[in-house]
Amino acid sequence: MTRKKYISLILILGSLTALGPFSIDMYLPGFNAIAEDLHTTVNKVSLSLSSYFIGIAAGQLLYGPLLDRYGRKNPLYAGLAVYILASIGCSAATDIDSFILLRFIQAVGSCAASVAAMAMVRDLFPVEDNPKVFSLLMLVVGLSPMLAPTIGSYVIAGFGWHTIFIILALMGFSILLASRFGLEHTRKSDFSISLKPKPIIKGFISVISHPQFYTYAISGAIAFSGLFTYVAGSPLLFMDIFKVSGETYGWIFAFMSVSFIGTSQLNSILLRKYKSAQLVKAGLLLQSTISICFLIAAINNWLTLYSTIAMLFLYLGCLGLTNPNTAGLSLAPFSENAGSASALLGALQLGLGAVASMLVGIFVKTSMVPMIAIMAGSTIIALLILLIGKRNIASVNESDSESITIH
Repeated sequence: MTRKKYISLILILGSLTALGPFSIDMYLPGFNAIAEDLHTTVNKVSLSLSSYFIGIAAGQLLYGPLLDRYGRKNPLYAGLAVYILASIGCSAATDIDSFILLRFIQAVGSCAASVAAMAMVRDLFPVEDNPKVFSLLMLVVGLSPMLAPTIGSYVIAGFGWHTIFIILALMGFSILLASRFGLEHTRKSDFSISLKPKPIIKGFISVISHPQFYTYAISGAIAFSGLFTYVAGSPLLFMDIFKVSGETYGWIFAFMSVSFIGTSQLNSILLRKYKSAQLVKAGLLLQSTISICFLIAAINNWLTLYSTIAMLFLYLGCLGLTNPNTAGLSLAPFSENAGSASALLGALQLGLGAVASMLVGIFVKTSMVPMIAIMAGSTIIALLILLIGKRNIASVNESDSESITIH
């Protein structure tokens, strides 16, 4: 593979992966405007974020078997078409209930892009290079929280929140064209793969019962739910509790993404010296320590706007170490059913993200403590699952010489 081709693939696959985050981040500064226009509350608008997470989690499981049976590109095209139409529908919504439903449909369409991208990484690159490739994808994905809220805040101020979803529809169409002309068919159709419920469920069970998958996928997904907790809680935290403007919130959100992007790129360098499993453990230990300190400071009212930003910056930075490595280690044992494995991984991440965002909508009102408690609790649980799961992997490796070696 030439360097030009490599960069082109990273950009397209990164764009596919970034479509979902862009759809989440770009409309966040418009929560107040949407609530006023649709005659509802900001908390009710936040349910559109939860419905998006639920839709993208459910859609992951739908597209996984389709990508394995029909190849990567045709299901991708179908999903992007659904996304484009739903985005146009969101722009025309006149009540909050239809808006929430359309966000769910938009999510179902967008997750075809993320599942296809993860499966193609497994198709196109050697297993040992997967964590590095995922780190590079994070660089592209990281543009979402850097650009989306800031752009969104100015678009909303100048043209209204409806325009956000027209822009997202145009993005979906551009990515569809890029995928059509810039990506090869990495997997041929395999009609021996059944789409009946029983074989599909059996396939998912075989994936999730693999010790390496469930250890790294579940611990990584629970840790990553901290990001969704932050995303769902940040409009309430900064605009309602700290009373910053929508434009200022967009810049704060952009600044936070520097942490995630920076550590995801640092991960590529660290992989030259350390193994992925070592970086995951170190990242979760550091994330747990930071989240506990953050929670203690919040309970005792020691935090100002700037110290809150600093603590969140450190917390999000840990995710740049854990997420690329847990993704690479989770998918490493699978080749034939990489679509189903990547779908299940995505469903775990987004499903737990949906739960976290719903908890934020329920408990975060006038204090940041519930949000930080959710972040701290999820991180500690993730660390415990990792430590227990690694023992199971070690015992399997000792009893079965054909098991995957832990990197």
